[in-house]
Amino acid sequence: MSSRACPCTPLLPALALTLVAAMGCREPATSDFRHSTDASSRAGLVALPDGVLTANEAGTVVRLERTGQVSWRAALDREVATRPALLGDSVIAGTVGGDLVRLSLADGAVQWRLTGEPPVLTAPVADAEGKFVFLVAPDGSVRSLFTDTGKTDWERPPPGKPEPTAAPRGFPVPVLQDGLLVVALGDAGLMALATQDGAKRWQRDLRDVLGMSLWRDTLYVSTRQGHVLALRLGDGTSLWEQAPAEALSSPPSLALGTVWVGTAGKVSALVGLSPSDGKEVARVTLPDPLVSEVTPVREDLLLVPTSGRQGRLIALNTRTWAQAFSVRADTPLRTRPVVLGDQVIVLGLDGRVLSWRLRKTDP
Repeated sequence: MSSRACPCTPLLPALALTLVAAMGCREPATSDFRHSTDASSRAGLVALPDGVLTANEAGTVVRLERTGQVSWRAALDREVATRPALLGDSVIAGTVGGDLVRLSLADGAVQWRLTGEPPVLTAPVADAEGKFVFLVAPDGSVRSLFTDTGKTDWERPPPGKPEPTAAPRGFPVPVLQDGLLVVALGDAGLMALATQDGAKRWQRDLRDVLGMSLWRDTLYVSTRQGHVLALRLGDGTSLWEQAPAEALSSPPSLALGTVWVGTAGKVSALVGLSPSDGKEVARVTLPDPLVSEVTPVREDLLLVPTSGRQGRLIALNTRTWAQAFSVRADTPLRTRPVVLGDQVIVLGLDGRVLSWRLRKTDP
């Protein structure tokens, strides 16, 4: 068959996207839109019912519709290095220059703005009611703010003496549930604080934490040294600990009843662990490291973003864990994809937001 007779060769060269499929000539994904935010970005995507929200190193917060059209743009003037916190009808975004801003989700209008704050290098998190937002400063201090005014509710000073070295790129995203805020503070370890007043509830000497994920009352934690732990949220008691590799590259993510982590080293891989005992249930070799989280699509695909220069988004068949297909964005994918039905949206390190429509894989 000639290449002209095959509808999936070539595939949209103008968008610099390459499709590698294990499904014959059927096109498993079609390009939906491409939008440039006009600056590099590592802030990640916030999923909305009708689109996504992101930000970039130029200090611009952008809301995109599912079609790729810009709903609004808000200029904060300094780099936004973290994912904004969603509060229902508004969002809170912080800059590396120490600005903290609440924006209307409808039109991006500024509702309040604080200046002279610590640099926001760790993503803020809000409680389920949207009444409080919690921030971790580069020195490890933790604050709770009222979301309606931005005023401080309580503040906890940096842990330990002397103070821990400031985190140049921030700490892992905190986890919030059942009145507890769990923070990973570098050499100060893992700590659970009461959301009411910041009082310490428990602490674990667990360093070099890559990230945390919560399912029901179990906290899953991964470390750079290759360890994955399951802890009881209420008191920090260890339920199990496994070492699936000498080094890990990603926070843990829960998808399809499995705990997933990426490995670092000579061979990059995605490893799946049983959430009940941590035993390995899947291992898939990757072309480049996973540094963020994976995302399921329906029940038949698991999306794995890779951080190499080619920026491959790999789709794994969940029945066999074999590669169904991959798409190449030609920019590192370092944040979690957003899935809206059969639409998948990713953020490239170069600040482009890319979207594809996925079709159901064959049995």
